[in-house]
Amino acid sequence: LCSRRMTVTLAIDCMGGDHGPSVTVPAALDFLRADRDTRIVLVGRPEAIEPHIGTALAEFGERLRLQRASEVVAMDEPPALAMRNKKDSSMRVAVNLVKEGEAQAAVSAGNTGALMAISRFVLKTLPGIDRPAICSTLPSMRGQTHMLDLGANVDCSPEHLLQFGIMGAMLVAAVEHNERPSVGLLNIGEEDIKGNEIVKQAGELLRNSGLNFYGNVEGDDIYKGTVDVVVCDGFVGNVALKTSEGLAQMVATFLREQFSRNWLTKLAALFAMSALKGFKRRVDSRRYNGAALLGLRGVVVKSHGSADVFAFEQAIWRAAEAARNRLIDRISERMMERERSEA
Repeated sequence: LCSRRMTVTLAIDCMGGDHGPSVTVPAALDFLRADRDTRIVLVGRPEAIEPHIGTALAEFGERLRLQRASEVVAMDEPPALAMRNKKDSSMRVAVNLVKEGEAQAAVSAGNTGALMAISRFVLKTLPGIDRPAICSTLPSMRGQTHMLDLGANVDCSPEHLLQFGIMGAMLVAAVEHNERPSVGLLNIGEEDIKGNEIVKQAGELLRNSGLNFYGNVEGDDIYKGTVDVVVCDGFVGNVALKTSEGLAQMVATFLREQFSRNWLTKLAALFAMSALKGFKRRVDSRRYNGAALLGLRGVVVKSHGSADVFAFEQAIWRAAEAARNRLIDRISERMMERERSEA
């Protein structure tokens, strides 16, 4: 980043997630201490937020303020009900702040379906974008890979997949400062003839899009880091993500079991401790927390509901970088270029 960065304001839904203000507020305060070019609005019930603030209002002055919201969207609440019946929820108020221009991004660990529904209703989609998509960052052998869609759109047309590719590429350009990220289309083989008709047609569109299109990639390419952006529909993306999470948990469980079998394996674990800590850090999902809801007229980042303070702070960082580096403008400009080229 350049030495002089633009100041952005972030709206934090403090009531969302499994832990609410006990996680979201400390994470926001830690972020403010680390990034002096940001202002934060803590959104939620003051009586729930204030016990976690301490002297922070005096410490940060105008960089920190509270915005009252009287309602909370439950983690298992139907999205339609949350949108219709809870117009003063912390989630809705945070997204409204983005719409009104009082904040450049909103961050929530709350109900994913409700956040998507509320964000789409309040912010609307960008011109040329049919559907928003969920894009998350995954660790890879070469650093990290961005993947979308991860569950917002189960049934997609070739045009939708092309739009996902454009949005994913613009996200990487914004937050990774890589102006020509490579884009791959998730398929059952590298050959152009592989896959169903929708994927084949999407491949043609991506090849002619002007993006740095690598071609088809397979499931193992996600973690090899073959491309910067992996495009797929929400059904496939969500299954791949949940499978990966389950595999990571299984590997961790097997390692613990093997190293605790007897005194010899426990001794071996002591000698291997440094390597094990390094391995844990590289695959720590908390470092990659924060999925962007792409395609909206504003930046919205979804944190994992079970995130701890460290993980939720990572989601705040992602929101700040996306807002600071003009993510919305980049997507809009790219879609306008495409419209002009097709005219």
